[in-house]
Amino acid sequence: MDMTGEYRIEASRDKVWAALNDTEILKRCIPGCQRIEKASPTNFTADVVAKVGPVKAKFSGAVTLSDLDPPNGYTISGEGKGGVAGFASGGAKVKLEDDGGATILKYEVNAKVGGKLAQIGSRLIDATAKKMANEFFGKFADLVGQPQ
Repeated sequence: MDMTGEYRIEASRDKVWAALNDTEILKRCIPGCQRIEKASPTNFTADVVAKVGPVKAKFSGAVTLSDLDPPNGYTISGEGKGGVAGFASGGAKVKLEDDGGATILKYEVNAKVGGKLAQIGSRLIDATAKKMANEFFGKFADLVGQPQ
């Protein structure tokens, strides 16, 4: 599954870049995130509860940042295991561009699922993934775009 999108965030590119690397902001924006910890400047661990159709599972996984180009973007990739529900893996290329005093955040996401999740059907999985991406980036844009 592949998705693309963009959001206009009412904040400077430096502020958006800093927020993309701030575990507290990420935890508040990731739907179902229960825990996120920075293991190193480019590695995180996280626990996320997600519901896809009738399947609800807690995913524990690792996230890695690569292709770092501060404050222009990076590639984020990860894999989470959800026990009997299966696994999810994927990544996103995130690019930041100036737009006056605001920032345009563009993303390209690819994701794969396996196990019970893969049996649910691609339309339901795609719809859930799009909903989660919109929730994350929408909340991120609102949170980071707030005046300090």
